[in-house]
Amino acid sequence: MTTEIPGGVSAAATTSKDRPGSRDTSGRTFAIDAARVARDDKCENVLVLDVTTLSQVTDFLVIASGTSDRQMASVLQHIKELAEERGVEPFGHNRDTSTTWLLADYVDVVVHLFEPDTRAHYDLEMLWGDAPRVPWEPDDAPRSPRHRA
Repeated sequence: MTTEIPGGVSAAATTSKDRPGSRDTSGRTFAIDAARVARDDKCENVLVLDVTTLSQVTDFLVIASGTSDRQMASVLQHIKELAEERGVEPFGHNRDTSTTWLLADYVDVVVHLFEPDTRAHYDLEMLWGDAPRVPWEPDDAPRSPRHRA
């Protein structure tokens, strides 16, 4: 399906909402794998929210807390690399001026990396409180090979 953008430019529609009758699982898989990257890179309180029935702009939110601006930038870079490996095109990336909130938008999945105080201030978990949490990490889940001791 192609969407016409004002000015005569067309773009391929990428959200599962544009594919009636089928539930695209690639966004869910990417969200889970992005959460695992964040966990493997030492982020804390990592969660995945399914906002498919609540949002018209994305299907999944990945929210995680980092420990420093350097660590958060590294996590964001690893998620970008994961997206490139999977052929997932970014819509955009952003960070606030003090690097307390990093955002990566992949249309079906939006990743939020927060410094803990900033995460508490914006409280996206409360904002999206009706969204079901996606189970992504069994208690005995092995870490990725690059992070094993």
